[in-house]
Amino acid sequence: MWDRIGLAVGLIAGSAGVAVAQQSEVLFSHKHWQVEIVGWDDGSLGCVAQVSAPGESFSIWTFPDETVQLQFYSTAWSFDEGTTADLEVQIDRRSPWNLTNAELYQNSVLFTLPDDSSGVNFIVEVAQGNRLFLRADDGSDVQDYSLSGSRASIDALIDCGEVLSGEVANPFK
Repeated sequence: MWDRIGLAVGLIAGSAGVAVAQQSEVLFSHKHWQVEIVGWDDGSLGCVAQVSAPGESFSIWTFPDETVQLQFYSTAWSFDEGTTADLEVQIDRRSPWNLTNAELYQNSVLFTLPDDSSGVNFIVEVAQGNRLFLRADDGSDVQDYSLSGSRASIDALIDCGEVLSGEVANPFK
């Protein structure tokens, strides 16, 4: 997999001058999940693990600076730029997580996980879970997502993120 990730990084980074908003390559697919490396026309790169159904998705993004961002997307939503909301996420019957000041942008809800043990614990719960429930801060249901296949996909996302952040050294250099 490392060779494939390295090749994808090279291809996407090498074509960054092309006038496209983004280019991506699928690195891994398992059950309902897909992991991709994504490059934008400004030369930036990211990795994403995503579970989707027609018109909606739940994504976990990683970036070279090791930022991890959640994205909930639906074509049924339309948010004004610059607005935020307090939300709740629950995985299976575990204790809910509060996403305070989540950014609402067009059709997406975006939330950057804290860079501490709570962010890691959230990702572990996703990898171990069966279903994720997105709720309004009053606890009312908004959307739910299958986590079937998330463990292997999170592993692939971590591998991709390690390549982007430079944590994986090339022993042949």
